[in-house]
Amino acid sequence: MSWRADILTLFPEMFPGPLGLSLAGRALQKGVWSCHAHDLRPFGLGAHRALDDAPFGGGAGMVMRPDVLDAALQSVAGLGGDTSRPVVYPTPRGRRATQKDVARLARGAGVIVLCGRFEGVDERVLEKRGIEELCFSDFVLSGGEIPALALLDGCVRLLPGVMGSALSADEESFANGLLEYPHYTRPAEWEGRKVPEVLLSGHHGAIARWRSEKSCAVTRARRPDLWATHEKRPIS
Repeated sequence: MSWRADILTLFPEMFPGPLGLSLAGRALQKGVWSCHAHDLRPFGLGAHRALDDAPFGGGAGMVMRPDVLDAALQSVAGLGGDTSRPVVYPTPRGRRATQKDVARLARGAGVIVLCGRFEGVDERVLEKRGIEELCFSDFVLSGGEIPALALLDGCVRLLPGVMGSALSADEESFANGLLEYPHYTRPAEWEGRKVPEVLLSGHHGAIARWRSEKSCAVTRARRPDLWATHEKRPIS
């Protein structure tokens, strides 16, 4: 069975979008994974198919109703023959998504993504369904569709056979808790800027040490939060 993604959204036309191109697109055509976008509007209530209502306690905006979302989630829970797929809700109030989350989801049968809009969704449906809340940026977007695309892209590229080299994922940023080292290619000198000599030396041990040092340096400078976590890890 292929890895299956079901997306609940008010804008199903956004999918597969960019996921229909490049590596993810070729994998989609080959059946390595499948993408199914479901319109939330038919689950709405009344003549206007209402999905949201005013928040209890007052405040700006509208909140997506739990009964509507629960019905939508129930409709896709067993699709693909697997009822154990996790449900992810992209939200600024969620735990920060990491490469480990992506790798974990890629190892499973697939994922269901609930794309919120307006002020968010009623807390009770998140509790009932055990929905995993993940944050994909430290700034607010209009809805969950763009984070959903990012999440699916991150998962699909880790599926067996999608990337040309299995080693590519091992040396990427976040794979070992650090940012990736700088990359260089031809020409060896460009506009007076030369490729570091060690990369031209052919000495694999020296190259590995240089890359490790640069990875540490760039993480320490650009992501002190990652570096602090890295420093706390036990030395193996």
